[in-house]
Amino acid sequence: MPAEKSYLFSIEFAVRDYECDIQGIVNNANYLHYLEHARHEFLISRGISFSGLHAEGLDVIITRIEIDYKYPLRSRDLFVVRLNLRREGNIRVVFDQHIFRLPDEKPIVKASVVAVATKNGKPVAPGNLISRLGLND
Repeated sequence: MPAEKSYLFSIEFAVRDYECDIQGIVNNANYLHYLEHARHEFLISRGISFSGLHAEGLDVIITRIEIDYKYPLRSRDLFVVRLNLRREGNIRVVFDQHIFRLPDEKPIVKASVVAVATKNGKPVAPGNLISRLGLND
């Protein structure tokens, strides 16, 4: 996948030693942390905080994650998490996220993360959150 593909957001990281297993590769669960941290940083870049949303009575929860592991990262590898965003129906927002090793852009992970907004524990239309995320309503 070419680096030139357009993404809404990207953030770079380096693999830390303690994220690797006995085989010397990143433990599969850590990729979920990388993806989550990238989503949080994306929200912050849009002026959105989870605590602020919660104070407004809106909670955003993850309902599904589908992840394809393509190639492992190793200690000290540099990598980038890139994301795009799309609507799915009236209440779901999907983060399409990709991880690439740097500098060679080797595909590492492809993930689809589904989120819904809830109010009092019940799914609701995300309202103005959609425009704040940069999506068209």
